[in-house]
Amino acid sequence: MPIESYNPHTGRVLRRFTAFSWAKTERVLSQAHRAAAPWAATSFAERAAVLRRAAALLRERQADLARLMALEMGKPVTDGRAEVLKCAACCEFYAEHAAGFLADEVIQTDARRSFISYQPLGVVLAIMPWNFPLWQVVRFAAPALMAGNVGLLKHASNVPQCALALEKIFHDAGLPPACFRTLLIGSDLVERLLADDRVRAATLTGSEAAGASVAAIAGAQIKKTVLELGGSDAFVVLADADLERAAKTAAQARMINAGQSCIAAKRFIVEKPIIREFIRQLKNHLLALRPGDPLDDTTQYGPLARPDLADELTRQVADSVAQGARVELFGGQSKPGTALFRPMILSNVKPGQRAYEEELFGPVALVLEAKDADDAVRLANDSRFGLGAGIWTADLRRGEALARRIESGAVFVNGLVKSMPELPFGGIKKSGYGRELSYLGIREFVNQKSIWIGPEANIPAKVE
Repeated sequence: MPIESYNPHTGRVLRRFTAFSWAKTERVLSQAHRAAAPWAATSFAERAAVLRRAAALLRERQADLARLMALEMGKPVTDGRAEVLKCAACCEFYAEHAAGFLADEVIQTDARRSFISYQPLGVVLAIMPWNFPLWQVVRFAAPALMAGNVGLLKHASNVPQCALALEKIFHDAGLPPACFRTLLIGSDLVERLLADDRVRAATLTGSEAAGASVAAIAGAQIKKTVLELGGSDAFVVLADADLERAAKTAAQARMINAGQSCIAAKRFIVEKPIIREFIRQLKNHLLALRPGDPLDDTTQYGPLARPDLADELTRQVADSVAQGARVELFGGQSKPGTALFRPMILSNVKPGQRAYEEELFGPVALVLEAKDADDAVRLANDSRFGLGAGIWTADLRRGEALARRIESGAVFVNGLVKSMPELPFGGIKKSGYGRELSYLGIREFVNQKSIWIGPEANIPAKVE
């Protein structure tokens, strides 16, 4: 895939970039490797000063960064500004808490003193997607840099300007340039990077296939990885729920980033007595949303990031309908090869259909009927994915009990599933492994070293 900025709203290529050769990539890797030890030797206070300055620069440049996201992948500027502010808050969170998260942890043993020490690994390779082009990177970079690691970013090929803008922010904030670099490379050089001993670990957010490939290559090198992959999040609505609030949130949850989010709700599992009313309200909320130019402040959802993504989503819907799914809200593409995809609702979604088995990465809501709460949990868990889930009920104790039974990395009761610096983020099953964010995220790429200190040695007296 070429490395170029492509505007999905206008269909125009904005800028093309020459991909790095392996020789240039290796030079950058060599510089990062040499920079790792000096950066690891800095204090938490020194690192925090850089992250706080990065947060300030993110806020100063939020309008330009939001415009860049709108142009490169179709995110409305209102959503883009919110993403930039979320990145700034993440930088500040780790600037504030990293020293505490990585403080020596005293353990009582037979030693005079024993503890766990958290020490950086060195160069961490981040392979990131286009859908949240700043947030996906910052939630890796902020904890990794505060832990004393250095980062190399292989971003998605359609958001190179976002990648370079973020690199500039870290450099302008005072980070030594070699400690965070963007690699303008295709996937063909990723295997060589993963095989290089100077790359100590890798993190990937992306597709199931990409995750499996990276895990296999890194595994052959005995190299640590964190994978955040696809999701087909369940949004369970029980009969006692506040239906009006649930349906309104359901529309918002499905339309996050025009539906292009791993934790966008995708499977709406609704108890039978309220399913028709839920569909009616969900349809009204989806129809009320305004598409348009991502640069316009009144636009509520933009195009998908590329026309081929919309084409594939259209095929998934058509195949599912041919297999028995029923269209409750017609939308989709106006014609093949266009990126705008209007919201759709499918019901009668059953095992064997593509809509039941696969992740639909776009604004298609799948409504499944549940007999009761136990059946809703069964349907929620009948997926190879396990990233996030939501439960809507008037009984919070019941909601908590059901949340414990759902197989996913996060469950939100009566709320929109979202990522935040305070809580760990990640999945189980085919949604990946490892965690980002919170204190768990910063401990993924450190050596959790046990140090045992025995009694003082008995030194015999010197004989004259």
